[in-house]
Amino acid sequence: MAENFVKQIDDNYDVETNVYNSIFQQYERIVIQSLITSFGLDFLVQDQYGGDVDTIHNVRQIGKDKEMTYKNKRNEVASNNQIAYKEVDYRADSRYRDKKRLAHKEYNEKGTLIKDVYTGKSLRYAKASAIPKELRVELDHVVECKGIHEDKGRILSGLNGVDLANSDDNYAWTNKSMNASMGSWARHVNDKWKKEHGCDAPLSEVDMKAYLNAHPEIDTKTRERMLAQYDKSRKAYDDKINRAYYTSPVFFKDTAKAAGKVGVAMGLRQALGLVFTEIWFSVRDEIKQGKEEGKALFRCIAFGIKKGYENAKLKYKEIWQKFIEGAIGGVLASLTTTLCNIFFTTEKNIVRIIRQSWASLVEATKILLFNPDFLPFGERFRAAAKIIATGASVVVGTLVGDLIAKTGIGAIPVVGNIVQTFCATLVTGIMSCSLLYLLDRNSVVNKIVQLLNSIPTIDDIVVYYRKQAQLLEEYCAKLMDIDLEKFKKEVESYRDAVFIIENADNQQELNFALRTVYKRLEIASPFGEDIGSFMSDPNSILKFQ
Repeated sequence: MAENFVKQIDDNYDVETNVYNSIFQQYERIVIQSLITSFGLDFLVQDQYGGDVDTIHNVRQIGKDKEMTYKNKRNEVASNNQIAYKEVDYRADSRYRDKKRLAHKEYNEKGTLIKDVYTGKSLRYAKASAIPKELRVELDHVVECKGIHEDKGRILSGLNGVDLANSDDNYAWTNKSMNASMGSWARHVNDKWKKEHGCDAPLSEVDMKAYLNAHPEIDTKTRERMLAQYDKSRKAYDDKINRAYYTSPVFFKDTAKAAGKVGVAMGLRQALGLVFTEIWFSVRDEIKQGKEEGKALFRCIAFGIKKGYENAKLKYKEIWQKFIEGAIGGVLASLTTTLCNIFFTTEKNIVRIIRQSWASLVEATKILLFNPDFLPFGERFRAAAKIIATGASVVVGTLVGDLIAKTGIGAIPVVGNIVQTFCATLVTGIMSCSLLYLLDRNSVVNKIVQLLNSIPTIDDIVVYYRKQAQLLEEYCAKLMDIDLEKFKKEVESYRDAVFIIENADNQQELNFALRTVYKRLEIASPFGEDIGSFMSDPNSILKFQ
């Protein structure tokens, strides 16, 4: 879209005419282009809160964030069908019992004391009646078992909750009193969450940090030890989940599917934007030239639509190029959005800004690296700067629209949407034209461009020899008394004919291709319209003209 803006201005902007008249003429084209592509056709790309792919970060927000939903129904079904939590499944695990049994044996046989990871005190593995609770040892699951079982991120990864809970990096020795306090508090929070939200509490609501926030009376040293152990265990837990999910075929498949979908939609949006813009300006020009009365007016509109469509067809290469560029930008935008949602949740306007930014960056990169128009070195940077500036204008316009949507005006039915779209489009148009004018007229910019233009590049050599080849071609045409333009058209028509014939895969397609070539080259058929009737007539004679 940004390139469309720049191309329209570059094709129509006359730096030799009155500056103010010329720049105001461009406002209309920029605003219309923005309205059609950025606002009128944005329905083709359905931006979602949190992107198009489920991530561990995002699914953990479900239940806490009202806007957050699953992107893949399969993941939602898996979460809903999760079996109910049973404490015995986690506490009766052989790894848990063996660790406790070994510690008990060491204490009985050698009197080995166990250090409390949280308080730093020495604990004993003795009978309950022999020592107080604050000195009696207990093995704690640092990341709470029920929290692990109910963790939507864990369910998304497909890993077994019992295995994760009963790994060595999730064990910590502490005293009976502390362990009982944490367990009782977690059950209370979960019951309260169920009453208020109708579901189990997410892991973040029953973890160690939440417990410490709810118990400010715990001394500083103990608090530091608890947080250090929790951060260590939680990191190991999250690493296992992230590694399992983000390297899984399921994630890659969902990511590729989302990127492809956005890519096609963005490509279609860019291509249609160019087509509709051509139609609009053709209709406008026809209305200006026609009569302002009933039937004549409608005839002008109909003819303008037809003419605009024909103009667009003549630019089929440019339209296809716009589709490819839009598709590339869409794919990159989708991948970027998915990557962002691994770490934080992206809102709809952020997703849209990412799309707009990539659309500009793809086109600017094409100009800088490939230089399809063989621009001088400095002009290449100016052209890239124009595209980025126009893309930035669209981003600012989008932000303005979002700000208006959050005000009282944006909440007004029907009118709110109209005002939001109008203001966003107006800001985009004004900023685009102003920045492009600055890049064309600013003396400092022009000096920099001239300096860069003086740097020799390989493109300069290519342009030089291309120009020499063109001059030689024209000279030979004069010597041979050949109409060069007509000759070029004929060569192009023959090239197209060969291309059509070469792409025929069978006899039927070849027959159709030959008929098409005959019509395009206006060659009379040697057997007339119907070859069957011609061959059945014994008096038929082939006539090649």
